[in-house]
Amino acid sequence: MSEEAVLERQWRLPAVALRVVLFGLVAVFGWASVGAVSALTWCGILALAALPGVLLPRHRLLAPAGRLAEVAVVVLGTLATGGLPAWMLPYLIAPFATAAFDAAGPNDSERYARFRIWGPPLLVAIAAVGLVAQTARVSGYAQGTYVTTVAVALAFGMASAVGAWWLRRSRRSDLSHSQLPYAEAAALLTQLRVVARQLPGSTLDPGGIATEIVDTVTRIPGADRAAVLAASSGRRLVVLSQHAAERVDWETSPQMNSLLADAWAGQKPQTGQLPLSRSTQGPVSSLVIPLVAEGRTVGLVAIESDDPAAFGPESVTAAQEQTKGTALRLETALLFEDVRSMATTEERQRLAREIHDGIAQELAMLGYGIDNAMAILPGDAGEARGELEDLRSEVTRLVTELRFSLFELRSNVDRQGGLASAIADYARTVGASAGLRVHLSLDEGGARLPASTEAELLRIAQEAITNARKHARAENLWVTCEVDPPYTRIEVTDDGQGLTGEASEGRYGLAIMSERAERIRGSLEIRPHQPHGTTVAVVLNASARPTPKAVPTHPAAEEWAAAAGAATEQQARRPDEA
Repeated sequence: MSEEAVLERQWRLPAVALRVVLFGLVAVFGWASVGAVSALTWCGILALAALPGVLLPRHRLLAPAGRLAEVAVVVLGTLATGGLPAWMLPYLIAPFATAAFDAAGPNDSERYARFRIWGPPLLVAIAAVGLVAQTARVSGYAQGTYVTTVAVALAFGMASAVGAWWLRRSRRSDLSHSQLPYAEAAALLTQLRVVARQLPGSTLDPGGIATEIVDTVTRIPGADRAAVLAASSGRRLVVLSQHAAERVDWETSPQMNSLLADAWAGQKPQTGQLPLSRSTQGPVSSLVIPLVAEGRTVGLVAIESDDPAAFGPESVTAAQEQTKGTALRLETALLFEDVRSMATTEERQRLAREIHDGIAQELAMLGYGIDNAMAILPGDAGEARGELEDLRSEVTRLVTELRFSLFELRSNVDRQGGLASAIADYARTVGASAGLRVHLSLDEGGARLPASTEAELLRIAQEAITNARKHARAENLWVTCEVDPPYTRIEVTDDGQGLTGEASEGRYGLAIMSERAERIRGSLEIRPHQPHGTTVAVVLNASARPTPKAVPTHPAAEEWAAAAGAATEQQARRPDEA
């Protein structure tokens, strides 16, 4: 419903109430001053004249014509009953106020807008001319009182018109201000939808754009390592893409690195010998290029070289040229991912509420009804009792599945805990409820993935765990989570009956996982697990998988490793505990 329609509906009841109150007041005055017959006659005519304004207040022609008729009836009725007492004049407030309220509305066309604006002054002029022109018909001793009464009535009428006009304008302003954020959001989203349909699919992918930037800047002479960092929730950065020959633990807290902080705040390239990663040892040459779009810092390009003198003015100029124009593309992609993530989260919460308040409650009531039916069964109804018990067990199973679904819908990655923590919490909860022994292997550093990517990886892990619980009939569940942005590997393995036993809904779940992995530019692998079971693994940025640095060997390392291996082998020979 439009803003003007809302205002019209809000004004309709007060306008009718105003006419009713004034009509009753005029009827009482007329009954007391000119008698019942004259008062009823002219009040009846006035009621007919007021019908268009009451029934069709938004009609372009009938509504103004009705207001004009109301003014004419008031003028003629006042004169026909002797002028004094001017018992009908208070009713002028109604047509004046409604005309002024309508005049403050929208301008549909130039001609109609002019007509609406000049409507209230025209009604006041008609009433004034009609009433004052008949002053001579009033007896001489009462002419002064008559003119004074007309002036007071017109003054009150104009005051009510000004008040109605101001009320309409102020209400329009309030609604405009309250709806302005929504109007701007709708316009921006509409433009984004149009532009997104015109662009190639990969251009709104932050990871793809960041990979292009990294591939470009690594061509600068001397660049050994590079990464694109973008802002996330809080005061940390996320690694969108990187290029390195070995494991790099990039610094994601600008407060801990002056080059990152100065580049972000000053929006100027920064060079120095301060490492940009926590895993870099020894002297290096560092270069940070800020990605600035419309005066806003969108991200940082971090480049490191093992040569302390690698980055001079020529390298800075080359890096700026290579990254020119990429900031706006990256910001657009990040905004698109943020909007899509918020919409997805809200929709999942809405579905959870509807399931909880709808079908979950109905199933619970159905279970109570079955319990009541079983309670009143006669003792010899053995077959019926068995059927009801089977039905009660099925309802219990469905309620349990709904609870798992609600838990899955409401599960999100905590920006403080991280992806590995969210997956571990979900696996533990499901394992405890379904009787699965859960084995966790978590490896997550301080760096974070983009929120939308973490959300998709969590859903993939949830679907794999759900398949193992529902369809695989597994006893053990192994969950591996390795997060080293931009590289990530999530692996879920069960010892169930394998892919051959997957139900149709399980196959549908595999298709959903494949779609989610493709959406974040990851690869999904589903393979048998020996001696029986299934492994579901999703890998993100496999080409960026870091290679751990060589660590100096401790003199007793070999002896310790041999002892640990022997202990592990001896423990493996023991039977599994329940």
